[in-house]
Amino acid sequence: MTKIALQALRKEYAGQLAISDLNLEIGDGEFFTLLGPSGCGKTTLLRMIAGFNSIEGGTISFDGEVINDRPASERNIGMVFQNYALFPQMTAAKNVGFGLQTRRIARSEAERRVEQALASVHMAHLHDRLPGQMSGGQQQRVALARALVIKPALLLMDEPLSNLDAKLRVEMRDTIRQAQRDAGITTVYVTHDQEEAMAVSDRIAVMNLGVVQQVGTPAEIYRRPANRFVAEFIGKTNLLECDLIRHEGKLRIELGKGQVIDVTDIVDASGSGRVQVSVRPEAVKAASTGLAAEVVDETFLGSHSQVRARLQTGDIVEFLEFSRRPALWTRGDTVFLDVDTDLLTFFDHASGVSIMRGDAV
Repeated sequence: MTKIALQALRKEYAGQLAISDLNLEIGDGEFFTLLGPSGCGKTTLLRMIAGFNSIEGGTISFDGEVINDRPASERNIGMVFQNYALFPQMTAAKNVGFGLQTRRIARSEAERRVEQALASVHMAHLHDRLPGQMSGGQQQRVALARALVIKPALLLMDEPLSNLDAKLRVEMRDTIRQAQRDAGITTVYVTHDQEEAMAVSDRIAVMNLGVVQQVGTPAEIYRRPANRFVAEFIGKTNLLECDLIRHEGKLRIELGKGQVIDVTDIVDASGSGRVQVSVRPEAVKAASTGLAAEVVDETFLGSHSQVRARLQTGDIVEFLEFSRRPALWTRGDTVFLDVDTDLLTFFDHASGVSIMRGDAV
């Protein structure tokens, strides 16, 4: 296992800053995910850790040793790419064993480790299958086995599931997570898929424009986003604007006509002013009384319906309805909404930074 430390890391392309003074620590055996939109710098950062990209500033350390100048071939990493990168003329077993050949592992030991690696990703039965005779999911399993068989100190994965269909992505993310746990290898995983990141990660670093916005467990990032970008990028949210009012030592907001909320104990603000509030869909439910809203549309999704409604303020709120009926409302219907205030997050209107108290749940 390997502990990784990135300190004041900096990367430029033709004078353009791609990574800006980035600091991160990744623990031994941790499954750590770099998450963000296209162009945020996550793959660039992964390639810097791998030794494929140059470093314009800062240091990368493995177990306390700076490895900036160490070539990729000497960093003892396993790599899983988006496009599988299998040799088309080699069987699954030979693809997996290729790295062992270059390391001059004895034949009997290599065969044992290849079979063990294939079994760990449920591919032992396709030992002699060529890549062209496999599905995308099967090829990616072989690519994962190839990365694991060399017993690397560090496993790096760059968007490994993006070429698979939705069902296969779910299957493969479970396989990847279990294989990583069994091997105990420190893993850095890159994805733009929030659900995928939440499902596999011990911790997540959310990135945007080469800057880490927040680091935390999936639950921490989802429930307590550090800023507006994280709140909007992780999962779905309704982002509403309202006035924070200070009256007789108390802080209150009017979420909409009909619901005034006391936020004294959860918001850290010295005065009044405009704020934004993140309202997750699960924080809203239909009720007999509450915020009056007009149904905009309802989309039936099988296990639940996704409903959008317009508040009297003009804001659109999305919520989930788990009734078994395909449709409960039609466009223009009036619905009353109850909001669970314990699930709200508040942000400064100007900066977008969270103004939640540190001890707020």
